[in-house]
Amino acid sequence: MSQPITRRQLNTAISAAVITPAFSHALGSPAAFAQGGAAPIKIGFSMAQTGSLAGAGQQALLGNQIWEQEINAKGGLLGRPVQLIYYDDQTNPSNVPGIYTKLMDVDKVDLVIGPYGTNLVAPTLPAIMPKGKVLIGLFALDANHDFHYPKYFSMLPSGPTPKASFTEGFFEVAVAQNPKPQTVAIAAEDAEFSRNGAEGARENAHKYGFKVVYDRTYPPNTTDFSPIVRAIQATNPELVVICSYPNTSVGMVQSASELGLKPKMMGGGMVGIQYTAIKSKLKSKLNGIVNYEFWVPTPNLMAPAADFFKKYQAQAPSRGIDPLGYYLGGWGYAYFQVLQQAVEATKSLDDNKIADYLRTHAVSTIMNPEIKFGKDGEWTKSGVMQVQYHDITDSANLDTWRGMSYQTVLTPADQKTGDVIYPYVKASG
Repeated sequence: MSQPITRRQLNTAISAAVITPAFSHALGSPAAFAQGGAAPIKIGFSMAQTGSLAGAGQQALLGNQIWEQEINAKGGLLGRPVQLIYYDDQTNPSNVPGIYTKLMDVDKVDLVIGPYGTNLVAPTLPAIMPKGKVLIGLFALDANHDFHYPKYFSMLPSGPTPKASFTEGFFEVAVAQNPKPQTVAIAAEDAEFSRNGAEGARENAHKYGFKVVYDRTYPPNTTDFSPIVRAIQATNPELVVICSYPNTSVGMVQSASELGLKPKMMGGGMVGIQYTAIKSKLKSKLNGIVNYEFWVPTPNLMAPAADFFKKYQAQAPSRGIDPLGYYLGGWGYAYFQVLQQAVEATKSLDDNKIADYLRTHAVSTIMNPEIKFGKDGEWTKSGVMQVQYHDITDSANLDTWRGMSYQTVLTPADQKTGDVIYPYVKASG
């Protein structure tokens, strides 16, 4: 369970954050703008470019910049060019309040938009709330549940029960097996997202009638996962749910493989194994794992996003970032689309008008055709998938990760591409 951010913590973070900004300059010919020489609309945010979430944050930033390039080529917003002002938060939550305070008080941005990740979005809210700014958080799990801030909107398809949504499909698949498995182990990194995810896993275990036989957290700086895996093995669970950030996701998968952890299903809430670089590192160790996803390149989902990914994949190699951008590149573009639609519909930069619009209207993006926001700014309908990896060999390469040959969508039913390989050992070898 997350803890509310205190005023003392906020003030400490504001005074401590000293970070060099990066400015993304507005592109496009001045002649394209209806108001020649109009001052740019400045949109401020932080984005992880270093630290443990950089692998996804770098994808998101390129998505942000492609949106900026396109909107300025079309004449900008409200007849004015757009300028992105952003800072590397270094995946450090203590940096974020200071960054957003500087954006609003020193850089005088017109609008703000959220950083990436639950751990970074949660401390952003106390900084922007006194200013009454709209905030769209990127991939933040139930970040507003302590604050109930009415101008917060979540760019995460976790639906009206966000904590439970990450692993609900995992339990839905498990409960459908015959005979039904009975026991589950829950291991979670001690961080905002993974604690929330583990709380949801407990709710799902109770809902679907499973007995929890192991339920522990471990420090984010853990490097030796063998004691955790052995402790799980000692309880002999049929299901293993892991809620983790990238570095510990890798450690847990590697250790489970080395020590021969073979439950009937494993996965659920691991961040990072969706990254191309991590898939290339783990390869066959991923076989059998069932884990959440928000978007995969099925023909149905790729159709509205194909143009974006063509642009992303043309620019990514020169930056040395994830070459596909499937996990966060498209969403980094899409949450700016949400802000854009509200600004254009209201013909205003007024945060109250923008928030009122988003609370009462559906929006459409390349990643999801219809998004409606409900309680605490969460989506009214979940779009979380559970995907199983299989048939991955040590010769897997970028062409493997580009498609669907190695992964099957198990849930939800309207996105399903095949059935689970069960138990886990049949897919993991």
